[in-house]
Amino acid sequence: MDIGKAVGEELRASRERRRISQEQLGFDAGIHRTYVSLIERGLKSPTLNVLFRLCRALDMAPADFIRNVESRASAKRE
Repeated sequence: MDIGKAVGEELRASRERRRISQEQLGFDAGIHRTYVSLIERGLKSPTLNVLFRLCRALDMAPADFIRNVESRASAKRE
């Protein structure tokens, strides 16, 4: 699986686990809702700064997020 798709899937899964909308996540992270949507669909890749802000808004350690992305990407390859 493409890493951008894995990041998007993990972002969506993390957001849905917290039961918040794209709009709320964007507001909490200080980015536009449409940018959240583009990331979730794998059409844009977040900068490290944005990734850390999203993780903070999700109350999640960036290392945990990356670990989940790596697991998701490698599982799709098998």
